[in-house]
Amino acid sequence: MTSIPFSALATARPGRRLADSSRTMLRLGGLMLARSRERRSLAEFDARMLRDIGATPYEAGVEARKPFWRA
Repeated sequence: MTSIPFSALATARPGRRLADSSRTMLRLGGLMLARSRERRSLAEFDARMLRDIGATPYEAGVEARKPFWRA
């Protein structure tokens, strides 16, 4: 995700700031939704699938229990 320098936001027109912050919020929402889906899928993997990706059932469980807002 790209970050917008604060100085650029401070000097931008108000309409532009709103558009930039709306776009940023949409991207953040998409990222959180993707994390949630991936963690739900990971929770459904069987032992063979976890071995294929190099994870243990314990590691998969820890990752699957994380809330969507945590990286």
